[in-house]
Amino acid sequence: MKANVQIIRKHRCFTDDFKRQIVSDFESGTYSVTQLSKLHGVSGTSIYKWIYKFSNFNEKGFRVVEMKQSSSQKVKELEQKVKELEATVGRKQIMIDFLETMIEVAKDELDIDIKKNYSTPPSQGSGKSPKK
Repeated sequence: MKANVQIIRKHRCFTDDFKRQIVSDFESGTYSVTQLSKLHGVSGTSIYKWIYKFSNFNEKGFRVVEMKQSSSQKVKELEQKVKELEATVGRKQIMIDFLETMIEVAKDELDIDIKKNYSTPPSQGSGKSPKK
């Protein structure tokens, strides 16, 4: 014969300091709600309740909507984009330096002035001839 056994539900109580720490991790963008839920073994619903209760930024009557991509992922993508743009600017600067060197070489060795010289008047041969 089986003994009369009741299933004991575990009810965990979290301190306010712990809840505030979870909310500050969420607000700083370090973790998303799902990441915090998996990390601490707390339901996402509880975390959202704590956000509504302890958040510095959440006003009453507004709903917290979290994007699928976490903020940290967005920051990583933006940092990668900045690196790519810096590399592109670096390549362009090298090209500019190369072309300026080529212009100087053409001027010194070949006596060809490629840059426009605004202080001299234009040559007479390239202009329109006056009408008679």
